[in-house]
Amino acid sequence: MSPSVRLQEMIRVIRGARTQGEERGVIQRECAAIRAQFRQADNGTRSHNLAKLLYVHMLGYPAHFGQMECVRLIASPRYNEKRVGYLGAMMLLDEKQDASLLITNSIKNDLSHSSQYVQSLALCTLACMGSAEMCRDLAPEIDLMKLIVMTLTFQAALCAVHMVRKVPELGELFTPAARSLLSEKNHGVLHGAVVLITELCERNPDTLEQFRKAVPELVLMMKGLVMSGYSPEHNVAGISDPFLQVRILRLLRILGRNNDTASDAMNDLLAQVATNTDSSKTAGSAVLYETVLTVMDIKSESGLRVLAVNILGRFLLNNDRNIRYISMTSLQKIVQTDHNAVQRHRGTIVDCLKDQDASVKRRALELSLALVSAVNIRSLMKELLLFLSSCPPELRAHTTSGIFNAAERYAPSQRWHIDTILHVLTTAGGDVRDETVPNLIQLITTATELHCYTVHKLYRALITDISVQSLVQVACWCIGEYGDLLLRGECEETEPVQVHALDDVLDALETVLQSHMSSPATRGFALTATMKLSTRITRIRSIVSIYGSCIDVELQQRAVEYNALFKKYDHMRAAVLERMPVIDKSSPGHTNGESAGGTIKELEPTKLTQEIVFPQEPSNQVSDENDCNKLRYFRRTLGPTYRLFVTFISHSHPPQSVQLQMKAPSGDVIPAHGLGQVTQTVLLNNPNKVSLKIRVRVCYTSQSSVCQDTVQIDSFPSTAW
Repeated sequence: MSPSVRLQEMIRVIRGARTQGEERGVIQRECAAIRAQFRQADNGTRSHNLAKLLYVHMLGYPAHFGQMECVRLIASPRYNEKRVGYLGAMMLLDEKQDASLLITNSIKNDLSHSSQYVQSLALCTLACMGSAEMCRDLAPEIDLMKLIVMTLTFQAALCAVHMVRKVPELGELFTPAARSLLSEKNHGVLHGAVVLITELCERNPDTLEQFRKAVPELVLMMKGLVMSGYSPEHNVAGISDPFLQVRILRLLRILGRNNDTASDAMNDLLAQVATNTDSSKTAGSAVLYETVLTVMDIKSESGLRVLAVNILGRFLLNNDRNIRYISMTSLQKIVQTDHNAVQRHRGTIVDCLKDQDASVKRRALELSLALVSAVNIRSLMKELLLFLSSCPPELRAHTTSGIFNAAERYAPSQRWHIDTILHVLTTAGGDVRDETVPNLIQLITTATELHCYTVHKLYRALITDISVQSLVQVACWCIGEYGDLLLRGECEETEPVQVHALDDVLDALETVLQSHMSSPATRGFALTATMKLSTRITRIRSIVSIYGSCIDVELQQRAVEYNALFKKYDHMRAAVLERMPVIDKSSPGHTNGESAGGTIKELEPTKLTQEIVFPQEPSNQVSDENDCNKLRYFRRTLGPTYRLFVTFISHSHPPQSVQLQMKAPSGDVIPAHGLGQVTQTVLLNNPNKVSLKIRVRVCYTSQSSVCQDTVQIDSFPSTAW
């Protein structure tokens, strides 16, 4: 290809290239020819070569070597060269390029040029790539009122917008002229004026107050657009200048925000736009959407807000997925303030869960979860559970989390709550949060009348499938606590599982322990459940002993501790392995093991020392949360007396210099009304005289009320340490 070919011929040759390599070869040869001609004197082809280079730039190839040629062409007195030079500057230069500073003086000269076309080129270039320094230097040259005569107001207004964004304090120069532009009839001038006023109001609160006086004028302008007849010059799909309408609505939204007077002045207009605009075309939908945003952002009337929600409801039925998406995004923002109005469209929102578009489906899920209430919890939860069974993997975690939150907040009954969580675990147990297992365990412990129902249901799930780890963990825990209920021949709440002996239950737990699908945490739950059954099954000791040499440290530690119960503390094993008490996080005495402000409370006669915490030495001791505190507190009520089974727990490794020895308690029954007491002697050997602290936690049940309190004692006499 000859270096002197025209632009059209170069485009034809590039498009005709059969491979990318052939295209690169053509462009490289042409760029080399352009470079050579740039180095020559003015031969009349400079603008022609720069135009070809701009096309190369549009294809994504390097064209930076043409920046200085842009500067030369802008300084040229010829209009055709200026035009290509300014176009090149807008494409090849930006405010970060040093070469952009070289055209500042040329732009200043061209802003005062006698030709409006040259002025237009300078205004467009400054509005496109002007830096903050250029804006400060050239702002005095942008005289809006002077440029009105030369029909350049639209370009000047957009240039002023760019300057205000770059240097907000320059807004004071354009505020007086911007107000007068609203009286113009030309739509282009009005569009530029509205954009400029919007920018000024967003940047300066004082300017915002000043332009609130122009609300009636803007309302009148908008009414003229809505009620005007057909105008070929401004009509777009049956809507009169929707671009200007959208800009006016955005400005009204800013002016009416947090202002009663301005909001009242535009309420009638917004109702008129909402009822008279056709939403069958994209242009009409754009105007209606801006109307809805304005209604929701200002202090509008309640009826108008309902009308806005109904418009968004109609958008949900639109075939365009983009419109459905923005509709649900807007409904999500207002569902808390206009909950009842959004509820009317619940059916349509739920149908959007079946949409093929992932973004629409996600928005529908978020909105459906926000619509859950005590009134519709049962019906809406059915839809959400159905969606969970077929939802994409990336949405499962969010879906399960939302279902759990809704069930915890609005559950009509404890059985419904348990059934819902178990259904989620069965369907998507691998995507639930880490705290789901302890939360469900707490829920089960509080539902005492449902223990039989729950353990039967979980045992059936365990023998059916052990792949869902969270479900298996809860099942193991329940079997360990309430496994004896499986032997009942009948259960009021559900069809019982036929269990002839606890050996069948033990076989199920052994399957979990030996399965390659079980995680170490799951095996820990299964081993503890097995240990819980040791008071009724003799062969458990051999099973527990196997895991004393397990490669998993956590499982090994559990097995060693449980073996110690068999050997050294067999007389206490039955008491230690009693059924867990009800855990009530909301009880006044529940302090999560922390002392209340470090103060010491006087112990009541029925309270018994239950927890000892050793002070940690400055050595590298790491707190082990997985020691024998897995067996928490055990108690039960026997008529008018309290039976307390006491377990001493250390949340940290005790210093080697302190030795603990516990004597047997004097009894395990404390009579009521202060008629007796239980004592236990604890011997501490403290040869190195380290500081001693004892944390006392007391748990007991009185008349079906669970009580718990924790205090810390650190006022031992100095002779003790």
